[in-house]
Amino acid sequence: MKYLKIVYVVLVLVVIGCETKDSSTILNQIITEYQEYEAYDDEKYPLGVYTKEYYKSEAEYAQTILDKLNQINGDGLSETDRISLDLLRFKLKDQIAYYEFEQYLNPLLSDYGFHSSLTYNVRPLTNYEDVKKYLNKLNAIPEYVNQHFVNLREGLEKGVSQPLVIFKGYESTYDSNIVDNYEDSYYYSPFMNLPEELTTSQKDSVLSVAKLAIETNVTPEFKRIKQFFEIEYFPKTRTTIGISETPKGDEFYQDRINFYTTSTQYSADDIHKIGLSEVARIRAEMEKIITDLEFKGSFADFFYFLRTDEQFYAKTPRQLMMIARDMSKRADEQLPRFFKTLPRKPYGVAPVPDAIAPKYTSGRYIGTGKDSKDPGYYWVNTYDLPSRTLYTLPSLTVHEAVPGHHLQGSLNNELGDSIPQFRKDLYLSAYGEGWGLYSEFLADEMGMYTTPYEQFGKFTYEMWRACRLVVDTGIHAKGWTRQQVVDYMSLNTALSLHEINTETDRYISWPGQALSYKIGELKIRELRKKTKEQLGSKFDIREFHEIILEQGTVTLAIMEKRVDNYIDNLKNE
Repeated sequence: MKYLKIVYVVLVLVVIGCETKDSSTILNQIITEYQEYEAYDDEKYPLGVYTKEYYKSEAEYAQTILDKLNQINGDGLSETDRISLDLLRFKLKDQIAYYEFEQYLNPLLSDYGFHSSLTYNVRPLTNYEDVKKYLNKLNAIPEYVNQHFVNLREGLEKGVSQPLVIFKGYESTYDSNIVDNYEDSYYYSPFMNLPEELTTSQKDSVLSVAKLAIETNVTPEFKRIKQFFEIEYFPKTRTTIGISETPKGDEFYQDRINFYTTSTQYSADDIHKIGLSEVARIRAEMEKIITDLEFKGSFADFFYFLRTDEQFYAKTPRQLMMIARDMSKRADEQLPRFFKTLPRKPYGVAPVPDAIAPKYTSGRYIGTGKDSKDPGYYWVNTYDLPSRTLYTLPSLTVHEAVPGHHLQGSLNNELGDSIPQFRKDLYLSAYGEGWGLYSEFLADEMGMYTTPYEQFGKFTYEMWRACRLVVDTGIHAKGWTRQQVVDYMSLNTALSLHEINTETDRYISWPGQALSYKIGELKIRELRKKTKEQLGSKFDIREFHEIILEQGTVTLAIMEKRVDNYIDNLKNE
């Protein structure tokens, strides 16, 4: 009898093992199929495809894959496979929603558009293959523009355009690319320093073709874009600002809340209340610093002082860049104390290109692929220096460079072979932006804030993200006006008035995305606090960060499960 029980147990284990292997094999076959389908032909479509038919086929295919995934029993999968299963489901559902809510009809933001995104293709050319690919992209611009014009016109007809109010100064996104001399085009700049491997004959040929591309397919297209926006698009845009006032707007906003928080647990009211609570907490911290500085005046007076005193602003773009680079290197040296694994990819610090600087944020991280010969870049906006506050620069730097987006994004790209490519390419704001904001909190322990004003700047940036919870939901669910948003931000943050206005337009044009920062950061800080409380002397900040980062981009629910498992495993040792 005992022998039979042993045989039975062995057989059960074998069966379970087979089921596990089968589930894993099936999952990875589906992932491979999906990735091969999504890998578009960059020779045939150098700038991608943007037609309604394309988005419909993408949604239909996504549903087919989702149906297959739903047949998999994930209980016996490894942790990595289970995460891949959950993340691909999440990604596919959003792909379907993109078509169902016709998001492709409105591919514009206050500081971004299909046309300005072409800027990201302008990079140094390191070999002849790069040159050919870049020329193909330039020559594909007319068809790229045509496809977007079709979508934008349908969006106007259906009332899903952006509101006119966000387009103040939008001409800067195309005017600078309308030049009389082809050599003055930003898109020609890579040809000014061609790879040394090219022969003299090849260089002459390339320069001739490049001149033709700029004069035929770049400058004329930006003239068309200017005419389209100013004559056709702007006069027909909607006058309301909240997404809830568009067709299916309430449903769409809830979908965006779910996507940008990677959770279905929040309503607009829930997030609004969290925001109000965080604003009150952070304001108390800010008022304490004002008191400690023995400043004579009100909260608003201190903001005015910060916005107007010349000590808080760089005198020249060069000075601003030098300060940003210094801060970046000070952050670099602290990384081994807080992280077990560091990325191989380095990053540079560079100014935001002039062509997009007027409508751009104070700074942004621009990443590159694992195999790219280019570094990542922390872009610092040197346009309009009186709006670029130095006391917030440490927070901006650690958020965009390290330990923020560059560290997290590069580690994500450098994940091992057990992680499928779609996960290495995946970006979820609640995770990525939550990590960026957590990095601002962590930077305090790294010694990045060296004056009370920089500490205040840290709280200013945190307050900014807390205010986003209030104003984003205010705009898109509670009927707030643009002026209400500006007034609320002016009252509670020390951001410059220029930044407040550009940020307000961003929230109007990008429903829900601004929620991701604070929701993600709150979750990471909550998990860190729980880990520290439960592990006591066993708590290791480097190990904690490893748990957060080692599986790459994940939803907040997956992150929490990983941390809980880590706590349980250590407590049971």
